[in-house]
Amino acid sequence: MTTPFTLPPGPQASTGGTPPARATGVVLDADALANLAQLDPTGANRLVRRVLITYRSSMARLLDQLAQARVQPDPASQRLVAHTLKSSSASVGALLLSQLCGEAEKALREGQVDAVPALLDQLVAEAARVDAAVVQLLADE
Repeated sequence: MTTPFTLPPGPQASTGGTPPARATGVVLDADALANLAQLDPTGANRLVRRVLITYRSSMARLLDQLAQARVQPDPASQRLVAHTLKSSSASVGALLLSQLCGEAEKALREGQVDAVPALLDQLVAEAARVDAAVVQLLADE
């Protein structure tokens, strides 16, 4: 797991600078995955696989919660989902998704209601890219 997993670039967020993940189309950061793999150096416990499977399940649950929170609308629940997904995404190397979650969380916290729908749309689109990358990575193992 020394090379980044890439897919064609997805939607771009309009706020902030352009991080390397956006510029290169990297979906899962190789360094983050390597750090995760170091926790199970022999691979005997299949830690990376187990973490990625758990991450996919958690992300699906959180995205369902986000969809419900958008319909209601429930900004507090939207912010909680963004916060939760932000850290778990960073831990598996989904850095752009983590960044989008942070931007959405900030906009929700600051009451930037005009910015929130577009940020959440970008978050959901990037989550789909991340899920596809994780599925491919699991299939390649």
